[in-house]
Formats: sequence, C-alpha cells, structure tokens
Amino acid sequence: MGIEQFIDNEVKGNDVVLFMKGTPQFPMCGFSGQVVQILDHLGVAYKGINVLESDEIRNGIKSYSNWPTIPQLYVKGEFVGGCDIVREMFQAGELQQTLKDKGVSVRQTA
Repeated sequence: MGIEQFIDNEVKGNDVVLFMKGTPQFPMCGFSGQVVQILDHLGVAYKGINVLESDEIRNGIKSYSNWPTIPQLYVKGEFVGGCDIVREMFQAGELQQTLKDKGVSVRQTA
C-alpha cells in the first residue's frame, strides 16, 4: 500500500483524524497540543497519527490535503484545517456545529 492509500484509508475510515506532531497523550509541538486540547475539551473521540514517525506520512499528508502545515484535522473524510482554523472555529462555535452536523458526538458544555 502506498502512502497516499494509507492516508486516504485513515481519513475515510475514522470519523475524526488528527495528523499531528507527537501523540494525543504527548503532543510534540504547541500547535498540535492546542488542537488536542480543543478536541479533548469537546470530548470528541479521534485518532491521532504521529507524522514524526515517518517522513513519508509527514510529506504525504501535506500533498494529500494541499496544505503546508501540521496539524491537520479531518472530520468524516473532509479536511477541516490546521491549528489556527480549528481554534477560530472552536471560539466561534463553528467547530462544535460542524462536528454535530456530521454526526460526531460532542460533550455538552455548560
């Protein structure tokens, strides 16, 4: 299986996927850490894929999405964005709405 196929399978086979530096338990950059905090705050179940484990994955995801930076968040097979976009969407309530609209359960916040 080529790297494009691997990435495509992960993106389409999981409701929420975060391509990140490090793991959800141990993010290796501040931007990845911010997205992890947002997803964890919302109680979203997601799969974290550590791009630092493989140059092939790190470069492959950039060409897959045509987006130059990591982290990259995908919901139900669609690219949502990187750290800045995810943070802005979260602050505006758009991320929560996008997740709900796509059938991803989100923790109710007070």
